[in-house]
Amino acid sequence: CENTVATGDTIPVSHRSWDVLLQRHVKENGFVDYKGMQRDSVELNHYLALLSAAQPNAQNWTRNEKMAFWINAYNAFTVKLIIDHYPVESIKDIKRGIPFVNTVWDIKFIKIGGKTYDLNNIEHGILRPDFEDARVHAAINCASYSCPQLRNEAYVAERIEMQLDDAMRRFVNDPLRNRVTAKKAEISEIFKWFRGDFVRDAGSVRSFINRYAVHPLDSNGRISHLDYQWSLNDVK
Repeated sequence: CENTVATGDTIPVSHRSWDVLLQRHVKENGFVDYKGMQRDSVELNHYLALLSAAQPNAQNWTRNEKMAFWINAYNAFTVKLIIDHYPVESIKDIKRGIPFVNTVWDIKFIKIGGKTYDLNNIEHGILRPDFEDARVHAAINCASYSCPQLRNEAYVAERIEMQLDDAMRRFVNDPLRNRVTAKKAEISEIFKWFRGDFVRDAGSVRSFINRYAVHPLDSNGRISHLDYQWSLNDVK
């Protein structure tokens, strides 16, 4: 059964209820039924309460438990942000009217372990520096068309290596987000924005892409970037 976590408890969180919501409301193509998520907001809020009560920095949590927790937290709180303001054309529209906040990713609304975070804190203050794994860029979803697909299952410690590999493989070979052939690669701006992460893990962006591409890019193949589309990844 699902963990019922008291505030300050160091028991790793069960992500089962998040898994159920993802299977129910995320389509095979990664687009999200936000209206369905709204209807199930009680279940979503229960899961978010589990996250909020957890202590993911506890010493007894494994690296994989921590990584799965923060990926799921990023994605689940992003969904919460969308359904609280739905309907919206883009996640960027949520920022409007909020003073002293630069972007929607700087809104501090996430409470975990007695601390308050924004989405940037989780991505750039925890996931990227603490885990140093560029595959995380295919795992977290910013609720936008050009983002890597939201996986329709929760990340879990015992399978996270497979899940991260699969997420990046799907992203690199997804023609809506990347178009890689032997002669040229039109790739997501994610590979430009976070170039250092991919270079750290594979020596170059080209090498990282070729680690996952069905049709690897030749050494002299040209690389360009696709314009990023911020429209909501809502079901059509």
